[in-house]
Amino acid sequence: MSSLLAEVVSRHKAGEHIGVYSVCSAHPLVIEAAMRQALDDGTVVLVEATSNQVDQLGGYTGMRPEDFRAFCAEIADRVGLPMDRVVLGGDHLGPNRWQGLPSAEAMSNAEALVAAYVHAGYEKIHLDCSMSCADDPVPLGNDEVAARTTRLLGVAETAAAEGGQGRPLYVIGTEVPVPGGAHEELGELTPTTPEAALATLAAHRIAFSQAGLGEVWPRVMALVVQPGVEFDHLKVVDYEPGRTTELTRVLDEEPTLVFEAHSTDYQRPEAFTRLVQDHWAVLKVGPALTFALREAVFALEQLEAELVPVEERSGIGDVIDEQMLAHPDHWAGYYLGSEREQRLARRFSYSDRMRYYWPDPRIREALDTLVRNLRSTVIPVPLLSQYLPAQYERARAGVLEADPHELVVDHIRDALRPYAAACGAAPSTTQRRTS
Repeated sequence: MSSLLAEVVSRHKAGEHIGVYSVCSAHPLVIEAAMRQALDDGTVVLVEATSNQVDQLGGYTGMRPEDFRAFCAEIADRVGLPMDRVVLGGDHLGPNRWQGLPSAEAMSNAEALVAAYVHAGYEKIHLDCSMSCADDPVPLGNDEVAARTTRLLGVAETAAAEGGQGRPLYVIGTEVPVPGGAHEELGELTPTTPEAALATLAAHRIAFSQAGLGEVWPRVMALVVQPGVEFDHLKVVDYEPGRTTELTRVLDEEPTLVFEAHSTDYQRPEAFTRLVQDHWAVLKVGPALTFALREAVFALEQLEAELVPVEERSGIGDVIDEQMLAHPDHWAGYYLGSEREQRLARRFSYSDRMRYYWPDPRIREALDTLVRNLRSTVIPVPLLSQYLPAQYERARAGVLEADPHELVVDHIRDALRPYAAACGAAPSTTQRRTS
């Protein structure tokens, strides 16, 4: 197994302001955008599947870990990025999908989940046992979380040995933000205290040692703590470095550990830079990328309205809303308020529950129609200035083709470019070693 991520950690711990951003999405256009960004930057790309997207039964994407690997490999081949520059990770691996079950059953499922990811060769494994199951107290104590994490760690190590895989790197942490952003309006958001972070480290180190897994500790690459960044449907909580001064020093005596920041979506570019400087060397991004996808698609719909007869148009915005209304499971418990407020949230919220609907057959057909319509005509460059101004500038400079697919991918890359700039140059393939 490559030591790419270990190299990032090593260089960061040596004083370089270097990090890696983690793309948490299963949308093919998002993954293509991330891979093309890495190709242009001369870096690798870290793509992570979450436990609800991809699991041993298929998750909501219908993909198992080996399927998602093949899915990413096909996209990498299409864009010309060698697979040795693609690092795959598993996010929130634990009982997350089965919280409604008794803990014994949920953990049994979690064991199968972790084994499936490791057997498929995923290099970065986030073990997340922070959630309570049906028969658990709320919240779980540090010691129980550490014990369950250690149980899954043992499964992962056994799976790696069975498959002849290199040993994965691990991420731990009990103060784990909700996957995909907050479910409701955020109030005060308090960063993890240094005491809580130290207690998490101590509980896990002891549990690993007692289980005979102490030698794995140097492969624990990151600790998830809350730096005080988050987003809900309409609001972003921005990073305030002054609130984490003591927390940033917690890992000073841990030579192989950095912080991992979840829910960094929508932060300002300078915040990404400061987070990396403050030792959040892994920055995770997800909904902001499908949010950018939606922005680009809706902009293309505006171009279509100017260029295509009404009877031939895709109607994609209406199709999306119709399908979301017909199948409300992914948003109805999240978007409250009046009918107007719910409609605005469905279309424009930061939490972007629309991301669950892109695989819908009607929506895919409408998107295909939109692309086909715009490819059948010439998009006047001045129209790009109106609806996609950044892409207009690149089209004027001759570095971007005014093709609908290219415009969407480039707009998604606009959400990735600040991450790439903040993380600096990750190790190239020539710097990678095997461990």
